[in-house]
Amino acid sequence: MKEPHNRAKVGYAMIVVSASLASIALIALAIGSDVLFADNISRDNTAHFNECKENDFKTDGCEKYWDRINNKISGIYVDLDE
Repeated sequence: MKEPHNRAKVGYAMIVVSASLASIALIALAIGSDVLFADNISRDNTAHFNECKENDFKTDGCEKYWDRINNKISGIYVDLDE
């Protein structure tokens, strides 16, 4: 009778788990010195949005907001020259 355990699949799964943990550790080492990495990205994006809002979303780089403005939900209404 065949043994009911399948140790090969368990072994492969353990290799995948250890590889994913190793990749997480490498990412943590890469951005570990900057503990506010995500916060800095968020602040930069917010500053860019506010700068675009001051210029009525007509400057370069503000095109990515055009599909999200001029509606009731956003509450921002500007006249876009498309």
